[in-house]
Amino acid sequence: MKTTRHATYNLNYHIVWLPKYRNSVLVNEVEDRVRRILHEIADEKDLEIIDLTVQSDHVHLFVSSPPKHAPSLLANWFKGISSRKYNHRYADHDNEKIKWSRGYYAGTAGHVSSETVQDYIQRHEEEQ
Repeated sequence: MKTTRHATYNLNYHIVWLPKYRNSVLVNEVEDRVRRILHEIADEKDLEIIDLTVQSDHVHLFVSSPPKHAPSLLANWFKGISSRKYNHRYADHDNEKIKWSRGYYAGTAGHVSSETVQDYIQRHEEEQ
């Protein structure tokens, strides 16, 4: 259990998002850079990353957060800040920039089946 001044909580979220057009860009040094940036964001926002998997075409993030942060805010922070930081630090040309798709999956950790995540990824692929 974790505590704030006014709450005791155990809130863990599973957030999944994809690069724009589901391109397989999250490999090698790009993967390492994105991973480091996501950990920086968690430290800056006082969040705990429980688990992080950066695959070539999507990111799985398990994060613990105080109740004052909505899952939508967490997704927006991790996607928006990581894109800005990556593009500012590493992207010299347009094709090197990290751009995330508009959507994301958010669920409570521990209640997410692999079928649910796979369904989200497949539905998103059909929308592209």
